[in-house]
Parts: sequence; C-alpha cells; structure tokens
Amino acid sequence: MSEKRILIASLLKPINDTRMYEKLAVSLSKLSGVQVHVCGYKAPVPPDAPATVAFHPLFHFNRLSLGRVKAQVFYYQLLQELQPDLIIACTHELLLASHLYCRQHSCKLVYDVQENYALNIKAQDNYPPLLKQGMALGLRSIEKSLASQIAHFMVAERSYVEELPFLGSKYTVIENKYQPAAGYTPPATPVVLQHEPLRLLYSGTIGRVYGIFEAIALAEQLHQLEPQTTLTIIGYCADKATYQEVLRQLQHKPYISLIGGDRLVPHQQIIAAIEESNLGLLPYQPNESTFRCIPTKLYEYTAHALPMVVQHNPLWHAFLQQHQAGVSIDYMRTAPSQLLQEIRNLQFYKPGVPAGVFWESEETKLLQLIKGILT
Repeated sequence: MSEKRILIASLLKPINDTRMYEKLAVSLSKLSGVQVHVCGYKAPVPPDAPATVAFHPLFHFNRLSLGRVKAQVFYYQLLQELQPDLIIACTHELLLASHLYCRQHSCKLVYDVQENYALNIKAQDNYPPLLKQGMALGLRSIEKSLASQIAHFMVAERSYVEELPFLGSKYTVIENKYQPAAGYTPPATPVVLQHEPLRLLYSGTIGRVYGIFEAIALAEQLHQLEPQTTLTIIGYCADKATYQEVLRQLQHKPYISLIGGDRLVPHQQIIAAIEESNLGLLPYQPNESTFRCIPTKLYEYTAHALPMVVQHNPLWHAFLQQHQAGVSIDYMRTAPSQLLQEIRNLQFYKPGVPAGVFWESEETKLLQLIKGILT
C-alpha cells in the first residue's frame, strides 16, 4: 500500500481526545505506509505520540460564537493543504466541508458516529424547545442527504444501528472500550470495601443530565454517616450556569475536591483519579439520549476494578451483574445507610477484570476496515 494520509477531525474535541487520538489515531498509526493527522480543538500535544501522527490544533473559540463558523473555513484550508486520502469526520459539523473536498479530490469520507446528535439535541435541555426541533431536523437532514456519499460509518454504540436508519449496511460498530496506557497491569481482585474510607469519584463531563448534583448529594449523605468519606469531581463543564452552581454547592464541603471544571482535563489525569479512588459514581439522570448507551467510564472503571454505584438502567444493570462490578440504585430515592451497608458487605469483580472491556477487539475491526477502504 503506497503512503496514504488519513485525517481524523473534530470541531470541539481536543486534539488529545481519548477516542480521536488515543484510540483511532494511535491504532491507525500501526498501519504501514500511513500518515495520520489529527485536527481538533486546541490542547496540549501528547508528548509520547507515535512519529507517524501529526497534530493540527486548529480550533480555539467560544462554543457559541462566530468562531465556530469561521472554523469551517480554517478546516477547508487545512484539507487543501494536507490533501488527505481519507477523512474520518468525528462530528456532523464537519460533514459538509469534508464532503465538498471529497467531491473535488480523490478522497474517501468515513463518518465516526460518536453520538446520536439529533436525539441529544431534542432530549437534553441545552436549547429552547423550538430551536431544539429546528436544529435536530437540520442536522438529521444533513446526515441523511450525505449518507450515500459516505464510504462507511463507524458507530460508537450498538443502539445507533437501530436508531439511525440512514446507516444502511455500511457500518461497523467500534465501541468506546478502554485503551490502557503503557505499563497497565490488571488490578487485584476481588475488591472488598469493608473497612476502607470511601473515596468517591465522579469523572468525565460535568452536567445536569450526567447527575453531577446527585453525586454531590450522595457524597454529602455518605459523609454524614462516615465523616472520612471524600468525593473527587474531575472533568469539564461546558455550561457556565451549571459550573457556577457546582461551585456554590461545594462551598463549605472540604471533603469534595474539583479538578477541571472550567477547563479540559487530560485523560491520563482522569485515569490517575480512577486509580486513586475506590468507588465510582454514575448518577446519569434518566434521559432518552443516554438510556441505550454504554458510558465510556463503565469500561474505564471496570478495567481498573473500580466498584460502581450506577443509576438503575436495564442495560447497565446487566453489565454490573455480569462482571460483579457494582450496584444499581435510583439516586433520587436511595437510602444512604442501606447503600452503605450493601457496599461494605459485597465482593466486587470476583471473576476478575473481563477481557471484553478493552480496546484491542475494536482495534482489530478498525484496522481491517480502514485497510479495505484505502486499498
């Protein structure tokens, strides 16, 4: 295979993003005769990146600003400069520019469907009702109209296969499983929390739909029962009002620490927080946009044998039961004393860390797919 240039691009994801860089780019750099380019939001360049991976921190703007429109121009200029043979668009916002370039050049387009974007807009309360409907309709129209021109769809969730009929048969499920860093060793199992002070963790996107305030409330209740209990919140909050409310609720709670908040947090720092904690919280609020998805942190916590307290959901509950990875509760109605007793009496991960949570299986599918497209 002659040398090919692959561009992996997103508008809002940072260039060191977990899926875009750590999984897709690093895996594709293993192909011979390939240059991999990562284009995204401005962030530190990973110091240990493979030599065949280049970074283009092209975007740096407020999320709701004209800079978001100008970014399309910068992106198209980058396409003309790089002359890629394959574009992997990791967001719907770059589909039109990518398609326009592919029409004029010998280049193929792969759409990495990381979310059901139209459903997210409709189901989450980030915009006024009429604006939500219009945005979702316009977005889905773009996806449908370009579907026949897209060489292949990579789908991050199995549920999207049923939710997105425009995929047709041109899709491969590439799930967000855990890619361990060099030096990772499987943790000792089973895990028992009978006597340890609880070190709670809320990691990832800080938002109402993801249950940040339920996590704070549960930490407060458990701290009242056992004053040695702590909570670490680590991640980024895109909504300023939510961030200010988090800061307000953390006042006079020295047992709760916040890392990030108004800034992006490197993924390896989040992994370090997982390793330092002994109970992960997934207090996702029931919402159509997340109900049928597997949160990435479910794989991350399991890979590190971190017991979990998860908002009850049939899909997640089955995962916990299969791997003895935690307990399901209704965060709005749980009895803290009963939960504490259950946590203290259980043995977690008795079968060990399951092999099925790791990226290796997805990498095999990815490399086979991209080899075929580039050939």
